[in-house]
Amino acid sequence: MLELDFWGWVIAVLAAISVGLAKGGLPMASSLSVPLLAVVMNPVAGAGLLLPVYIVSDLFGLYAYRRHFDARVLKIMFPATAIGVGIGWATASIVPEQAVMGLVGVIGFVFALNALLRPSLGEARRAKLGPGLFWGTITGFTSFVSHSGGPPFQAYTIPLRMEKSVFAGTATIAFAWVNAIKLIPYIALGQINLSSLETALVLAIPASISVFAGVKLVKILPQDLFYKIVTWALLLISIQLIWKSVFG
Repeated sequence: MLELDFWGWVIAVLAAISVGLAKGGLPMASSLSVPLLAVVMNPVAGAGLLLPVYIVSDLFGLYAYRRHFDARVLKIMFPATAIGVGIGWATASIVPEQAVMGLVGVIGFVFALNALLRPSLGEARRAKLGPGLFWGTITGFTSFVSHSGGPPFQAYTIPLRMEKSVFAGTATIAFAWVNAIKLIPYIALGQINLSSLETALVLAIPASISVFAGVKLVKILPQDLFYKIVTWALLLISIQLIWKSVFG
């Protein structure tokens, strides 16, 4: 069990809750998890601590959204994110985490600002292969480095204008896949050990409960409001990532 003081546990539980909300259909919430833990521990250690929490929460999210997803988006995202995870593993010792945070922040900021200044995203459209492979690879890479795959994933999927439960389910299933294939590289790199695993199992409890809170929020939010919240959250999280990249 990791040694955390009272406030350390408070922050860790908040990070776990953000993981659960993400698995409940609010993918932007997951981008808060590692930055929160970075307040009380090394962000690389925080990413390793949270991966088992993500995986346990994924089980509940997969059950909740087992009938709500876009099969075409997933067929594109599965191989693309696997490539991204592979790149992350291969470059883990040479790519600075702050540089990745900055890249993710800039991508999310530009997309969210464009969406807010030009709010009409048009009618629902079919997912295209080329952009999906591009954004999926970036999603896998950034998710591997710091669990911050949400912004590039949203940059690809928000313009598709999926029905909100389909959007939520597609995100949940896609990131469940990404988290599963990240497990072996994380163990190989020593980011998951017995001490962190014990703490992760404790944090999986509030995370799992929060999955159902996320599902409930997705159900009650009107679709237009849902996408506005997603876009504003993406903007704020992107600013936070850029700030953290520049100032540490």
